Amino acid sequence: MAAITPTPLFLKNALVKFGATDTYEAAVRDIKFTPSTSVVTTRGMTPAAVFQDQDVATWTVEMTFLQDLTASTSLARYLFTNEGTAVVLVFTPISGGTTITATVTVTPGQIGGAVGAYAEATVTMPSTKPVIA
Repeated sequence: MAAITPTPLFLKNALVKFGATDTYEAAVRDIKFTPSTSVVTTRGMTPAAVFQDQDVATWTVEMTFLQDLTASTSLARYLFTNEGTAVVLVFTPISGGTTITATVTVTPGQIGGAVGAYAEATVTMPSTKPVIA
């Protein structure tokens, strides 16, 4: 058996693109593609009659970003304006490297925050299963 040595993913100089051209990595603080699946269990009338299977995963994208309501082209304004729209999201953890692509349903983020701090917002968007290329 071969010992597999990992190359840990270190997020630095990433790219985050919604749609064909606009990139928002300067505003994004974190991004996560998260699967959710459930295990279905049923039992028969004997102790050994236990049956389990896993349902197909559904996916979401969770993203925390800096709010910018001043620029009409900001990520906060993009999410607000395009609520409910299906759009391709491309995440490149290391510029020039592997890409993760999925279609997400745009969800607007919170507006406002605490005094004396940068206003951030977190959104969770429904997503297709990401494609890693």
